Amino acid sequence: MSDSIAGLSFEDALAELERIVRGLEGGQQKLEDAITCYERGTALKRHCEAKLAEAEARVQAIVERADGSLALKDAD
Repeated sequence: MSDSIAGLSFEDALAELERIVRGLEGGQQKLEDAITCYERGTALKRHCEAKLAEAEARVQAIVERADGSLALKDAD
């Protein structure tokens, strides 16, 4: 994955991906530009999926104690 993508937050990557999709849907790009955008969009999609998986793992690691306080779940 490109270093420029790896440093993006989920929100920034998603916003860029949405811009790419709108551009591709418009159909006004030259073929080579469209292919380049599609490749970047694919990398952005993978980045977003990884960020979501990471967030999901963090949320699943949090458990509520009987007294209502939160704690990290022990790794098995």
